[in-house]
Amino acid sequence: MNKKRGIVSILILSMAVMMLSGCARKFDASGYTKAVLDVCYKGETEQYMKLTNSSKEEAEAVFSDNMEQIMEEFAALNLSEELQASYKEFFEDLAKNVKYTVGEAVPDKKGNFTVDVSVEPITNLQDTYEEFMTKTEEYTTQVSNDIINGGETPSEQEMQNKVFEIYYNILRTSIDAGINYGEAQTVTMHVNKGNNNVYEIPEADLTALDELTIAADIF
Repeated sequence: MNKKRGIVSILILSMAVMMLSGCARKFDASGYTKAVLDVCYKGETEQYMKLTNSSKEEAEAVFSDNMEQIMEEFAALNLSEELQASYKEFFEDLAKNVKYTVGEAVPDKKGNFTVDVSVEPITNLQDTYEEFMTKTEEYTTQVSNDIINGGETPSEQEMQNKVFEIYYNILRTSIDAGINYGEAQTVTMHVNKGNNNVYEIPEADLTALDELTIAADIF
């Protein structure tokens, strides 16, 4: 398994480009940026609804759709329904604990804005990776010993489910004990005005921020 794709990429929330209509004089680029991040990561809808004239159902769908996109990565793994449900709950909890601070908006002469966002990466995956590797090795050793002693050989699918179960239990225990954060890093978000005074944050900016939310230098 490519660990970076199998473990970290599935944690990355897929961000759609968010838009807002309004005139530059009255547009709160900083508030808009925070509202977009709050609805995507935390499922907080009030400000997003107010600033984008979205319905509650539309706002709630932003967060739930992100979670569904994450879980689509698990479909090919054929994990048990119970384990998939456990991971979905874990991802929701992890996303809601993403920590960021949105700075003041800086306008330019064209009516666009830049907004610096400070992100403190969650380090629980990094902090528990050694434990995960140790417990996985213990499991594979146990399986090998059982086979040598005449036990039944588990299928590849059974072993995969067990490894993901081991990792889930480690991660769940870790975040239940408390979220750990690393040193803050800053991403500059560009809030650009397009046709008809429609503002948007480029997807590349959202992705750049998203990639800092989880510490992943274990790979």
